[in-house]
Amino acid sequence: MSRKKFNKQRRKLLKILGAASVATGAGVMMPKEVLLARAEKKPKGKLSYEVKPGELDEYYGFWSGGHSGEIRIIGVPSMREIHRIPVFNMDVGSGWGITNESKKLLRGKYAGDTHHVHGSYVNGTYDGKWLFVNDKLNNRVARIRIDYMEVDAILDIPNIQGAHGLFPQRYPRTEWLVQNAEFQIPVPNNESNAKAFNEPQKYYGMHTIIDAERMAVVCQIMLDENCDLAATDYKGKYSMCTSYNTEKGVTISEMLAADHDYLIVFNWERIRKALRAGDYKIVNGVKVIDGRKGHDKHGITLRIPVPKNPHGVNISPDGRYAVCSGKVSPTCTVVDLELVDKAYAGKIKPEECIVAQPYIGLGPLHTTFDGRGNAITSVFIDSTNVKWNIQKAIEAEKQGEEAKKKNPHIIDVLDIHYQVGHIMASMAETKEADGKWLVSLNKVSKDRFINVGPLKPENDQLVDISGEKLRLVHDGPAYIEPHDCIIVRRDIIEPKVKHRYDMFEHPLAVTENKVERKGNKVIIRMTANAPVYGLQEVKLKKGDRVTLILTNHDEIIDLSNGCAISNYNINFVVAPFQTKSVTFTADKPGVFWVYCTNFCHALHLEMRMRLIVEP
Repeated sequence: MSRKKFNKQRRKLLKILGAASVATGAGVMMPKEVLLARAEKKPKGKLSYEVKPGELDEYYGFWSGGHSGEIRIIGVPSMREIHRIPVFNMDVGSGWGITNESKKLLRGKYAGDTHHVHGSYVNGTYDGKWLFVNDKLNNRVARIRIDYMEVDAILDIPNIQGAHGLFPQRYPRTEWLVQNAEFQIPVPNNESNAKAFNEPQKYYGMHTIIDAERMAVVCQIMLDENCDLAATDYKGKYSMCTSYNTEKGVTISEMLAADHDYLIVFNWERIRKALRAGDYKIVNGVKVIDGRKGHDKHGITLRIPVPKNPHGVNISPDGRYAVCSGKVSPTCTVVDLELVDKAYAGKIKPEECIVAQPYIGLGPLHTTFDGRGNAITSVFIDSTNVKWNIQKAIEAEKQGEEAKKKNPHIIDVLDIHYQVGHIMASMAETKEADGKWLVSLNKVSKDRFINVGPLKPENDQLVDISGEKLRLVHDGPAYIEPHDCIIVRRDIIEPKVKHRYDMFEHPLAVTENKVERKGNKVIIRMTANAPVYGLQEVKLKKGDRVTLILTNHDEIIDLSNGCAISNYNINFVVAPFQTKSVTFTADKPGVFWVYCTNFCHALHLEMRMRLIVEP
C-alpha cells in the first residue's frame, strides 16, 4: 500500500474512532468534507521560513516543555531550538536542581508538567519583562526573568490540584496573574476535612489570583465547576475560565451528563470589594471567596452557558470577543465582552452575551487570530486548522440555522498531521496580532519522521497565514507533549536580554579565592578564568560539610565554565560574571578532581583542581 493511500485510510479511521468517542446527540451538521472541498486549490503563500546563515529569526517562540518541566526557545520561522530554560526539572546542562540557588526555588520537587507559557504585558502587548509557566503536576507557577532567561520565583498554590489554565493581566500592566484548578478537591484537602473525601459534592474548583510582582496568592474564588483554560480581557476588568463537570462527577460518563457547561467570567472590581469587606475564609493561609451559585454575595461570577465540556477560551486582538471551543461540540461560542458589561449590570441575561455559535468541525480545542478579523481554530478529531471570519459568523447567527449550516464564515481548512492540540499565531495573544505565522502543535506525528522507536515524537507544523489560504511550510519533531507556546516579535525581547550577568547581583560573588573553615563546615570561594580555577588544591576531612561558591570572571560573553566534581554527583555551569554554589558532604576519602565541563580554551582539559579528602 502506498503511503498516500495509507494516510488517507488512516485519517478516515481516526475520524470514525474520534467521533465515536465524543458524546452523541448533538444534532448538528459536521462540515469537514464540505469545507475541505473548498480548500482543494491553495495558492502559494508569500512568506519563506528559511533563515540563512548569518541571519536571525524574526520571532522568539516560547514553548512549554510538557513532561520535561522546561521552557524551550524556538526561533520562528526557522523552527530551530535555540535554548532550553529549566524550570520544574533537574538539568545537568546548567546545574538546575543541583545548585543551592535552584534547590531553594524547587524545594525538593523535581518533576513537572508544564502547560501554558505567557508573557507579561503593558497596555495589551508584551513588555519583555517576565514569562510565566504553570506546573499542572505539582500545582506551581514559575516566573522567568527574560533578561537572564532564568527562573527567579516559584509559587506553590494551596487548595488546588491540576493547575491548568494560566493567564496574565493585559491592561494596564501585569499586576495580577490567574491560575485555574482543573480538578475538584475537598477544601481543605487534609485530615481535618476527611469526611469530604468520599463526598464529591463537597469537592470544589478554584480560580486563583496571584500578585505577579510578589509571586504570592492574592485570593481564590471557590467554585462548583472544574476550571479549564484561562483568559483576561484587554481592559483590566475581567478574567475568565472555561469550565466543565458542572455535574461534579468523578467518572468520565458522569462528567458528560449535562447538556452545557459554562464560560465563567470574574469581575475584578467585585473581587476587590469582597476582599475589602472581609467576605472570605482563610484556608491554608489563603483568602478564599465563595463564588458558588447561591453563595456569591458580591456577584463576582457570571456564568455564560456553552455547549458541554468546553476547552479553550481566547480573546480577539480588538478585545471585543471571547471565543470558547466546544471540545465535544462541533461549534465555537463567540461571546461579546461589551454585552458582558450589560449582563453584570443586570440589563441582559448571561446567555444573551453569546452572539454566534458557528460550526467548525469535530473536536474544536483552541482559537488564535490573524489580526484581520479572522479566527483560526484547532480541530482535534478532524485533524485540521480551520480559518473563519468572526463577523460573518455573527451575521449568519442573526439569519438563523439554515444560514449557519451554509458555513459562510469558513475561509479555509488545512489538513494537519495529526490531532492538533494548541494552536498559536504570531503575536496573537496581544492587540498587535500580525497574521504572519502560525504553529500547530500536533499530538501525533505518524509517518512524518524517521523511526526512533516506540516513543514517537510529536509534530509542530509551521503555517504561513499571511494570505487568504493557510499554507503548511514546515514540520518539526517535538519531544513529549510541549503543549502550548507564544510567538513574540524579536524587537520586543532581544533588547531586554543581557549578554552577561551583573556580577554583584549575587550576594556571594567571589572576588578573592580562599577557603574558610568553622569546625566541620568548609566554604570554598573560587573564581574561574579559562583555563584556570582560582584554587588548585583544597584539603578536606572526611565528614566535612562543604559549600563551593564559584564565580566566572571571563569577559568574553559566550565563554561559560563548567564545574564537575568526580564521584560526587555534581555538575553545573556558570556563565560570564555569574555565581553559583553547591553544598555537599565530603564522605569519601581520596583524591577527587574538580574539572571544567564546557570546552572553554585550548587548555580546557587542564582546567582542574584537586579536592583531597583525608580520613
